[in-house]
Amino acid sequence: MTMGLRPYTQRTGNGLGSPSFDVDQGEVLMHVLPAVGIVFDNRPPEFPGTLYISSRQVVWLSDVIMAKGYAVDFLSMSLHAVSTDPEAYTSPCLYVQIDTGDDEELENSDSECHGEESENFDLAAVREMRLVPSNPNELETLFEIFCQCAELNPEPTGDEEEEEHNWFFGADQLEQMPVAGDDEEQFSSIPPSSIGHSNGDHDQLARTVLQLQINDRRFEDADEMEPENNGKHC
Repeated sequence: MTMGLRPYTQRTGNGLGSPSFDVDQGEVLMHVLPAVGIVFDNRPPEFPGTLYISSRQVVWLSDVIMAKGYAVDFLSMSLHAVSTDPEAYTSPCLYVQIDTGDDEELENSDSECHGEESENFDLAAVREMRLVPSNPNELETLFEIFCQCAELNPEPTGDEEEEEHNWFFGADQLEQMPVAGDDEEQFSSIPPSSIGHSNGDHDQLARTVLQLQINDRRFEDADEMEPENNGKHC
């Protein structure tokens, strides 16, 4: 699943057309609301358009430009609320916060998505969306439908990811691991993709590293013997 806002241009049927939902996977149309404006971050509103709400996503299609449309999954929405405060926005609207999944990239894209004069902006970096119906009385119904669809799309628990990245070892697994200090066994088990692999000659690599270790021990012995020379230096 793609996180965040994305362009949507798939239309079916005659006239202005309507979105094409994945009916085979259980996606169903929940509500349609015409004459809705849409606002991203601090950009100017886009109007008019028709809002389509399915059991998985929200799609807004322009009534003027057939190639213009936007969509966002409910799993990417972290918050939605009815806003009627004129200091927050000039018109009553449904305020939605969007989770893009990449905060570091967003910091670098703020100037692009917040620029009111720019025609080209990064949809994936948009974090705020306002849906402005021409009839404010529709807001309560719109809010309730958003709540219903949010319940149909609970956040993933992450159990599968934890299982894939489980770095804890049992006692039986530890017994099968090579014992530290057993140089021959360790070097003979170097996988082909390891760093330091040289044309697949693992034995040569093992002998070279073992020789370096022996030389290191000799240097250590020499350092320990220096005080016995009565402080004389050449």
